[in-house]
Amino acid sequence: MSSSEHQRYVIRVRGRLAPRWASWFDGMALVPQDDGTTVIDGPVADQPALHGLLRTISDLGLPLVSLTATDEPTHPWRRTP
Repeated sequence: MSSSEHQRYVIRVRGRLAPRWASWFDGMALVPQDDGTTVIDGPVADQPALHGLLRTISDLGLPLVSLTATDEPTHPWRRTP
């Protein structure tokens, strides 16, 4: 990965976040799941930006379930109709 590319992260938190909260997470996709969690997915510029996202999650009191760095272009967590 070159320095101009952003790493994609899939972050899962306990609780449901409405899409309107996306601005708090730098416009990342927020996808509520059937199990009561929300997946926050998108590119992150660098480690300081990732730490900022994790700080936001903590400040909002959202329990962190998982954090995964990925290069996968697909979204396996998306619900299918």
